[in-house]
Amino acid sequence: MKILLANPRGFCAGVERAIEIVERALKLHGAPVYVRHEVVHNKFVVDGLKAKGAVFVENIADVPNNQVVIFSAHGVSMAVRKQTQNTGATIYDATCPLVTKVHKEVARKQKQNHQVILIGHKGHPEVEGTLGQSSEDKCVQLVEIIEDVERLNFSKNIHISYTTQTTLSIDDTQYIVDYLKSKFPTIDASKKDDICFATQNRQDGVKILMQSSDVLLVLGSSNSSNSNRLKEIAEKMDIPAYLIDGAGEIDELWLKGMNTIGVTAGASAPEVLVQEVIHYLRDKGATKVIEVNGAKENIHFPVPKELR
Repeated sequence: MKILLANPRGFCAGVERAIEIVERALKLHGAPVYVRHEVVHNKFVVDGLKAKGAVFVENIADVPNNQVVIFSAHGVSMAVRKQTQNTGATIYDATCPLVTKVHKEVARKQKQNHQVILIGHKGHPEVEGTLGQSSEDKCVQLVEIIEDVERLNFSKNIHISYTTQTTLSIDDTQYIVDYLKSKFPTIDASKKDDICFATQNRQDGVKILMQSSDVLLVLGSSNSSNSNRLKEIAEKMDIPAYLIDGAGEIDELWLKGMNTIGVTAGASAPEVLVQEVIHYLRDKGATKVIEVNGAKENIHFPVPKELR
């Protein structure tokens, strides 16, 4: 049995920045610091930050006045920003810069009186934050599937634009984009693809891996959008895939009769979890570990200047 490791895998620049912001805020201010929603969608990371003194909340109303508050990498709505400011909080924004780019694009298009359509998963915190960039009289329309597009009905005179959640499947999103363009031929897109480079690179890495793997293990938590997309890529290629938080969740039956085990990690999963899986697989008989070539990433997003 051999192990194929996808590249790139694990932490992206936005996740590294978000975690660093929480750690630096704890060092500067001491515990507790409050984080609105999980700073990134990974149980191992969140549990580690909790142990250091981070308190994760879903509602700003649960934060006492005049505390340190950090917005998660997924971003927040304008309403949440205003609510937090009203508590007298010291605020640090860990929103991924690529998500912030989408927020600015929505605001810009709405100033131009465009009807904005967002392709994304209902209820995901990034989507809620993006939807919350609009004013009540200029609502952003969310679409998840083709049927949602079919239900859209706009005036012929209106300008229409679309944007996307950053962690989607490129293939699935393109299918919806093509349908939008066929229904609204004059629809505008942003100048650059809104699906982030790290999401795309990790998906491309899995596609390469699946050409030679019998099964795929994806390190990532169940609420991680980009990790779920990696699992789905393998499944669409008729290869069994499993999303796990760590080696302790591996079922030996998954490996029975498998000669080549593909391993990758979502953008919010640390490399230490990958190494634990490798040790587990070696104990089960794996004799070879091969790093599969993929895109090189050298982007770094700096933390806010107040924390440098």
